[in-house]
Order: sequence, then structure tokens, then C-alpha cells
Amino acid sequence: MSDRPTSRPAGPVPAGRHARVLLAPNPGPMTLDGTNSYLLSGNGGDSVVVVDPGPLDDDHLAALAAAGPVELILITHRHHDHTEGAAALAAATGAVVRAADPAFCLGGDPLRDGETLTAADLTIEVLATPGHTADSVCFLLPPDPGAPPGGPRPVLTGDTILGRGTTVLAPPDGSLRDYLGTLRILAALGPAPVLPAHGPALPDLEAVALAYLAHREQRLDQIRAALVRLGQDAHEAEVTAVTDAVYHDVDPSVRRAAESSVAAQLHYLRGA
Repeated sequence: MSDRPTSRPAGPVPAGRHARVLLAPNPGPMTLDGTNSYLLSGNGGDSVVVVDPGPLDDDHLAALAAAGPVELILITHRHHDHTEGAAALAAATGAVVRAADPAFCLGGDPLRDGETLTAADLTIEVLATPGHTADSVCFLLPPDPGAPPGGPRPVLTGDTILGRGTTVLAPPDGSLRDYLGTLRILAALGPAPVLPAHGPALPDLEAVALAYLAHREQRLDQIRAALVRLGQDAHEAEVTAVTDAVYHDVDPSVRRAAESSVAAQLHYLRGA
């Protein structure tokens, strides 16, 4: 997930017919340029749905609140770079907060897989996508104008699909088995526009999901080969030793993330 941050836009920028994105001021090795907070609307911005308010930053939250009356706040998953500012934004706007995890809901019910939400004159479908975390969800928007009938719908992917690099899985909350299933579900949505929580938008969800699947299979092969070299099996292997063997050239700033990914892969190979 490591990358060099780029310059931060001064305000919300378009991200399709129904979405604008406001980049939070929290760049870093695990957040890339920062958290993408999305402003969704079907009425030209007369009112909005905010997805992932991001960090507890006064200027960022004020800009989200000023983008239009906020009807609803949605959370893609529990991590603090997505949720930290939610309570303050809810207090400032009166909007309810909904997430798959009840612990992050404020005034609203937990999100359900397949649920259809209507707010800001926009219909949003909830898709459960566990793997990065157990509570990860994606949001499907209506097709952009000009898209063919029944064509792909833009998808807000949270950290399940990133604009650059690959996402981190940290067991026990993160599960490679769940994640591989999620990637297959996302690939089946076709060449949909991808609106990720970190990094730039991508044009083809099917292509990137298949590439993620291939990458995960390649990493599993590397883990299996490392276990052979170490003379161990997945049940007895230590995360540190396997990380040294597979991620020997990883930048120290993301070493912990590499260890988390190795742990997730060992859990998978153990049948967990």
C-alpha cells in the first residue's frame, strides 16, 4: 500500500456523474495520498451523502458539511482513517451514520448486504465485501448518463480495491478466504468504474479484481515455496521468518503490513 503522496486538491473534485471526492489531509504509507471522502448526490449537490468522513480534521469536516445539506453518512469499514471524523460530522449536520458494524452506527441501523438506500435523490446499493475487514462493504451507484442499459455501475470500493497497490489483510479481522471470494464477486460486476478510498479512480473493476486475484495466488505460491526452503509447514511457520523470505526487500515503513499479509496467507493455508 506504499506510495508517494501527490499534491492535495483544494476542494471536492468530480468523480463521475453522481460523485465528488474530497481528499483528507492524512497521507502516509498506509493511506497513500490520504482518505478519499466521497460526496454523493442525485440532485446536483442540493443535498449529499458522505461516504467515509475520514480523520478528525476540522477543516476537512467543515468542507464536507459545507458541500450541501448532509442527509446520510456511510462507512465502508471500521478503520480509523475512515471513521474517526464520523461522530463530529454527524453532530455538525444532524445526519445519521450507518455502517455494517453496529459499533460505528449513530442514529441509524447497521447496513445489510443487498440493501437499497435512498438519500439525496440517489439510489445506492450495499454489497457486503468482507476480507480487508469483516465489516467491509462496497456501494453501487446508478450508471452514469450514456452508459448502456444494464451496463456497469460505479462502485465505491473502500479499501477492498485501491487506486494503487494492493490492500492489507490483518487476521483475525481480515481473512484471505473471504477476500478471494469478494474479489470474484467484484470481478463479476464487469468493467465498472472504481471509486476507491485511497488513490485515483480506476476504469475497470473486473480487470483490477482479476489482477488482484492473480497477485494473491502468486503470493500464495511464494509462501509455499518459502515454507519448503524453511523446512516448515504452514502450521509451524513463524510470520517473521516467512516475511523475511518473501518480503526481504520491503520498505521498513510497510514491514508491519507485510507481516499482516503473511499472517493472513498462513491462516488461509492452515484452512482457517
